[in-house]
Amino acid sequence: MTEISDTPQKLPAAVERFVLHWGDLGGQWGVNRSVAQIHALLYLSDHPLAAEDIAGTLGIARSNVSTSLKELAGWHLIRRVPVLGERRDFYVAETDLWEMVTRIAAGRKEREIDPAIVALRACVAEAKGDPTVGAVANRRLKAMLDFTETLDGWYAQMLRVPHNTLAKLIRLGAGIVRYLPVK
Repeated sequence: MTEISDTPQKLPAAVERFVLHWGDLGGQWGVNRSVAQIHALLYLSDHPLAAEDIAGTLGIARSNVSTSLKELAGWHLIRRVPVLGERRDFYVAETDLWEMVTRIAAGRKEREIDPAIVALRACVAEAKGDPTVGAVANRRLKAMLDFTETLDGWYAQMLRVPHNTLAKLIRLGAGIVRYLPVK
């Protein structure tokens, strides 16, 4: 349990800039700006924050904060924590960047890639049995399904790679090509 004595106050300029920028990026990634700003605030906070404190600090309606906290909790990017002597709910963000990125990727895969694969499989199966679907459409549907399933398989493999090894792989970048057989 944690003790809380701080009340919401003006954010330092760098923190405010990050919160605003993260909110803008969230909008570009299809995430509600308020959700992204709350995530940024909790990520940089050195102590748990209550919804009322978040609303006051960011100037966001309490109802919007509540909805945003539920969404962030659904992505497993924040969690509720008990605070000694408090009846209100307090929240902290996941701060391990690898864990955070893994959770975001898992959520996006579940919401975007998995339904796409289901839809593409159905389209390929339906097109295969329909003589009115041309060869080009059949090939392109199958190619899109193959590509999406390949990405899905790659994602599953990357989940099994330890974070320190994955970091080395990422740092190698295009240099990894020199280790592949030449065709």
